Amino acid sequence: MGPGDLKHTICSLISDDKNVLVGFENSDDAAVYQINENEALVQTVDFITPVVDDPYIYGKIAAANSLSDIFAMGADVKTALNIVGFDKTNHTYEVLSEILRGGNEKIKECGGVLVGGHTIESPEMYYGLSVTGMIHPKKVLRNNTPKIGHVIVLTKPIGMGILTTAIKRDLLSKETTLEAINVMQSLNYLPSKLLREYEVSACTDITGFGLLGHALESTNERVSISIDAKNVPVMADAFDLADKNIVPGGTKRNMKYLEDKVIFAGDASKYALMFSDAQTSGGLLISMSEKDALEYVKKVQDLTYGYACVIGSIIPRGDRAIIVY
Repeated sequence: MGPGDLKHTICSLISDDKNVLVGFENSDDAAVYQINENEALVQTVDFITPVVDDPYIYGKIAAANSLSDIFAMGADVKTALNIVGFDKTNHTYEVLSEILRGGNEKIKECGGVLVGGHTIESPEMYYGLSVTGMIHPKKVLRNNTPKIGHVIVLTKPIGMGILTTAIKRDLLSKETTLEAINVMQSLNYLPSKLLREYEVSACTDITGFGLLGHALESTNERVSISIDAKNVPVMADAFDLADKNIVPGGTKRNMKYLEDKVIFAGDASKYALMFSDAQTSGGLLISMSEKDALEYVKKVQDLTYGYACVIGSIIPRGDRAIIVY
């Protein structure tokens, strides 16, 4: 669902339980429920349809995508449950085994444990995880608390929705396909863990609502986000494919929703579609001081295939929530 439709659907479900530190009232990445003074549960769920043909790789990408919400909150993964819709008419159970094997590898990679799950028969395949993490109640990273003067770091490139659409149509080169797979299956685990060394005012991850959609959720009534378009990392071939209208429907819905919420200065409007692109297993979008950001980017270069960089800054609230120049 698009961001506008989703907000309309869930607006009446907000909890008033005092132990709920983070619910869905601000469209944060995961829920946080306080257990005691030193411990809080972090919970999320996500699943996706196949983005590549290889079931093992698909399992790894889907799991990385699901686990990412825990890392965006600054938390540690503890347990995970599989969520599966399996098309047994067109696929063998060996395919399902490979999907689950790939997912379990990613759960183990970040120190988590697979403890069960649920599978149904479905005409359309999907796979993901329900994930539980732990964090200190006072160390939760929120998505909409950035400080004016802080800069914005993005740890992965965008354009993945366009590339996965091309992969499904057999229109992407082997080289770019492998690069996309490497980026999507890489966890935000270690980049998130390294953030604990710095003062971070806000953090989220870039997934289905695209860079601009998730940046919008990171603003509040006091701040806007200024994005330097030329600094945003974009996957190879993504612009060429977009020019050929090889674009997922979710990307177009995102762009429509964002029309009156973003100012594109000069010729920056040419980035509107790309920056709205619906991502799978995207990077972290982090607000932190410029000094810390420059140091952090150096530390995570090898973990992010060299893509991590500063892409903008937090400024006082202007006419729109986001300015792209």
